[in-house]
Amino acid sequence: MRTIEHWIGGKHVAGGDGRLGDVYDPAVGKPQAQVHLASPVEVDLAVRAAKDASEAWGQSSVTARTRVMFAFRELLARHELDLAKIITAEHGKTVDDARGEVIRGREVVEFATGIGSLLKGAYSDQVSAGVDSFSFRQPLGVVAGITPFNFPIMVPLWMHPVAIACGNTFVLKPSERDPGVSDLVAQLYAEAGLPDGVFNVVHGDKVAVDAILDHPDIAAVSFVGSTPIARYVHDRGSKSAKRVQALGGAKNHAVVMPDADLDFAADHLVAAGYGSAGQRCMAISAVVAVGAAGDTLVDKVRERTEAVKVGPGSEQGSEMGPVVTAAAQERVLGYIDAGEAAGAAVVVDGRGLTVDDHDGGFFVGPTLLDQVTPDMTVYTDEIFGPVLMVLRVPTLDAAIELVNANPFGNGTAVFTSSGEVARTFQRRVTVGMIGVNVPVPVPMAFHSFGGWKDSIFGDHHIHGPEGVRFYTQAKVVTSRWPHVSEESLAQLNFPTAQ
Repeated sequence: MRTIEHWIGGKHVAGGDGRLGDVYDPAVGKPQAQVHLASPVEVDLAVRAAKDASEAWGQSSVTARTRVMFAFRELLARHELDLAKIITAEHGKTVDDARGEVIRGREVVEFATGIGSLLKGAYSDQVSAGVDSFSFRQPLGVVAGITPFNFPIMVPLWMHPVAIACGNTFVLKPSERDPGVSDLVAQLYAEAGLPDGVFNVVHGDKVAVDAILDHPDIAAVSFVGSTPIARYVHDRGSKSAKRVQALGGAKNHAVVMPDADLDFAADHLVAAGYGSAGQRCMAISAVVAVGAAGDTLVDKVRERTEAVKVGPGSEQGSEMGPVVTAAAQERVLGYIDAGEAAGAAVVVDGRGLTVDDHDGGFFVGPTLLDQVTPDMTVYTDEIFGPVLMVLRVPTLDAAIELVNANPFGNGTAVFTSSGEVARTFQRRVTVGMIGVNVPVPVPMAFHSFGGWKDSIFGDHHIHGPEGVRFYTQAKVVTSRWPHVSEESLAQLNFPTAQ
């Protein structure tokens, strides 16, 4: 069986204590590889390699860093299908979905190739007699990323290209459920000319996470995952005096107004709810049908839900693959049971789905629930599976109140033909990312990604301009260059702008 090792200082390194974890093929429900799980020793080795490389990389020219990013971008494009197949084999999503993930991650690399402009400072001439003042940003040093299983290449690419282009060195702890793609990314970085030690990968579980959060030589940590773990990462990392951005869970709503194009809305709700088997932090899971939209919308979503083709992600024609583990499958099925027991109407039932020749796969069929109320666990909890639920409200005001009452604030959308409705909605909802007739409003790389409320802990959103700020710290210089032949003009009083 294939074994996946750490990547430290430009080479593969096995785990010292011999702990291994199984990497499953979710479509068949069997292990296909094993991954070394890091102890604090391996984490320390990676941090030391990053620290040793930090000074030289941080002092390298912006041009040199940009050239590496351009080369890395080309390698990602060249190996797009290779990367996607690894993701499909370990995560279960379709190859086309995985390719889309690679492309969205690559867009952040393209953003990072403009780091010369992004790191420009500000200069103020003659702030006082013979005195100038200017500011610039410098890298933090060694930084780390802890990333989830659901986007094994895209989410890490939201972090390390920006961090590295800013002059930092990076330690990545990807999910141990689908670690293989990070190994290929490390090799592509090396091929692109990135010096050894600038990018390192340690695989592992909570042991590795805690070692990263506690390590005194790591200046900042980026995290994406569930809200309870995001809160834990933020609290523990902050206690270690680190800069932390921790993105948590979501319960994303799509409000559908009676004036919306309901066929258009239904098409996009099904894609947004069941794509990647609902295992997206930006998936739509709660549809809020306003007024007369309800019955017609549910009928249209039902028709499209029943037509979704479920199968192995590697099989041509599959539109939705399995969930990632047997535990995830059991959890999702439990939520469907709970929703039905609480009074939700099961319009399309994904329980008991079988896929030919894949009896052991972790499949759950697309499920549509109607008549859901805000007190049901299917609504209050983040299910992270292919379960789309419909809540009904009488007015736009009621819909906005429902969205704002939810503790999550990651993404939301409104379907309408009214500009007034759209403007009212986008100004009043307490959510970080909003779509108008766009169900999955993931910002492009030159904007930053992040939610509000319990969907984020920390002051910075991820990638884009806020990513540059997160991975750098500011300096302000006030300078005077007196003529050497003149007597010193130094005074004991505080300088003023006279």
